[in-house]
Amino acid sequence: MKILVVGSGGREHALVWKLKQSKKVTDIFVAPGNAGTAEVAKNIKVSNINDVVKWVKKNPVDLVIIGPDDYLAGGIVNKLQKLNIPVFGPTKEASQIEWSKSFAKSFMQQEGIPTAQFKTFTNIKEAKLYVKDKKYPLVIKVDGLALGKGVFISKSVEEANDALEKIMTNQVFGSAGNEVLIEEFLEGREISVHAFCDGNSATMFPSSQDHKKIFEGDEGPNTGGMGTIAPVPGITDIQIKEIKEKIILPTLLGLKERGKPFQGVLFPGIMLTKSGPKVIEFNARFGDPETQSYMRILKTDLVEIILSCISGKLETQQIKWSDEYASCVILASGGYPLSYKKGFEIQGLEENGKDKIEIFHSGTSFKKGKVVTNGGRVLGITSTDTSLEKSLLKTYKAIEIIHFDEIYFRKDIGSKAVKLLNN
Repeated sequence: MKILVVGSGGREHALVWKLKQSKKVTDIFVAPGNAGTAEVAKNIKVSNINDVVKWVKKNPVDLVIIGPDDYLAGGIVNKLQKLNIPVFGPTKEASQIEWSKSFAKSFMQQEGIPTAQFKTFTNIKEAKLYVKDKKYPLVIKVDGLALGKGVFISKSVEEANDALEKIMTNQVFGSAGNEVLIEEFLEGREISVHAFCDGNSATMFPSSQDHKKIFEGDEGPNTGGMGTIAPVPGITDIQIKEIKEKIILPTLLGLKERGKPFQGVLFPGIMLTKSGPKVIEFNARFGDPETQSYMRILKTDLVEIILSCISGKLETQQIKWSDEYASCVILASGGYPLSYKKGFEIQGLEENGKDKIEIFHSGTSFKKGKVVTNGGRVLGITSTDTSLEKSLLKTYKAIEIIHFDEIYFRKDIGSKAVKLLNN
């Protein structure tokens, strides 16, 4: 099989790494890819929906896998389906569950899917009036796509007004912030949940946990994700089953009834509250950096799983996961998620492959034959081991060898989970 993976991040590198292990695969192309994918596949210089479609017309492939949310929101799946090209990912209509938070919240309200209480606004004066006498903390979200950075947890009226000004007046997220959601703050333990879906049925991944904040102790602004662990200690099969029955399956049914069948990976962020699991928000694709941990412990051929989803035969597909734990720590450019410099040479990449270490590239490129930084999140250092603590120790040991100017990473990825496990 010839496969095209669309995207340029660590998620796509991890997917390519896993796809490469399949006996069904002969060639893998990545559009546009990065320095890491170039070592295991063939990067192609296309970076928008129309160019991808044009390339596929000239270069027939057997399967296309979509990584980024903006490609899904732009309708790339719809365009490829019209060409009768097998593609893994939801249509523009089905992925609205991610690209419009107001649609997702209204949908959940109508379907009885547990989530935080909310209200939407397009007028900043009305929004400011609403937050004036609310209980804090309060969550303010950009309606559209914002690379995981469009969520503000406000601890006071002043912070809420500041967030509203940034979103609606200064338009730091562009048109994605024309509408905002203001939600109650959910308390509990946050986890990431993924499910393979074929439109009718779903098969759950193990639980995972992202670390969204830039600073240690979960402080500072949100990022695209600074590191993940999988599975999450203390999360039971009963809890995963409850999430499937109360959230995943009702979502698939509700979307299908609306003429928007969902085929791909459904990924809700979940808060485990005292009254049960509640949806923080929906994503319509593999998470990043969750995928970097997940691909390390997936035992079943990823190609077989994807083909079973596309053909509507997921229920007949057995999916096995390793008994080990995986961890991923993101190495970022100093200044991320705000302004940062690019072009620094990366040293220590020879650690890749040693002692179950795999390095997945995100923001990297080649410059004069050397691998250099080319983004906010640069690398995802991953490892697996029989315990979460051992995996994390191994990951951080590998990081000691890797270096580039102005490197930044959190030193506490997974630490809360380890403490909970040891108590």
